[in-house]
Amino acid sequence: MVSGLSSERQPGKLRYTDENMSSRIRVFDSSVGSKLLIGLTGLALFLYLITHIAGNALIFLGADTFNTYAHTLTSNPLIPIIELGLVLVFLTHIFKTVQMFVRNKAARPVAYAVKKPAGTPSRKTLASSTMIVSGLWLLLFVVLHVQAFKYGLEYEAASGVRDLYRIEMETFASPLTVAFYVVSMLLVGSHLWHGASSALQSLGLDHPSWTPRILAAGKIAAVAIAGGFVVIALWAHVTGGAR
Repeated sequence: MVSGLSSERQPGKLRYTDENMSSRIRVFDSSVGSKLLIGLTGLALFLYLITHIAGNALIFLGADTFNTYAHTLTSNPLIPIIELGLVLVFLTHIFKTVQMFVRNKAARPVAYAVKKPAGTPSRKTLASSTMIVSGLWLLLFVVLHVQAFKYGLEYEAASGVRDLYRIEMETFASPLTVAFYVVSMLLVGSHLWHGASSALQSLGLDHPSWTPRILAAGKIAAVAIAGGFVVIALWAHVTGGAR
């Protein structure tokens, strides 16, 4: 008798579980859920860029130091898993941002005749207004960047590891490559400049006392990250890595 009642209740329990899962998934498809995902993935990419520029700055210490760092990093068995997670985060960030942009456009089919400044209290800037265009540019940049430095030329250093130092020097020998790289890094800085305030709003972490400090720190980090990558590219182009 007990077992019969139990078996009768299970389909209802399964339906309840399925509805539960479905409702949770729909949350992330809503406007609020999309903003939450954009904020979280943006924050994850921001933290990644901090570690990335810190590692790349080792190039100023010479070929041996930089190549040893790169080899140690790529030899870590966890790196493929981290890279896969990073790709998923990056694609989710792009997809949800474009999806929200399209939905907002559809909700307001008639564009404003003249775009007016949002005023002092607003955080709307040129960076925030061009996020989609600059984001698509950066998508192209990431594809070319990964192709050049991860799947590109293979040189072996005297120590037997991959000579990534030489690859960077040869890549940035081209003025066109450097120009493309510099423009891309300026767009990264623009993204990060706006991203700090946008992420705080998306995650609901606005607070009158400490939000201004976080925004200031985010802008300083944006300049440092973008500026750091620009300096590396220009230094490699001008000096060819000469010490």
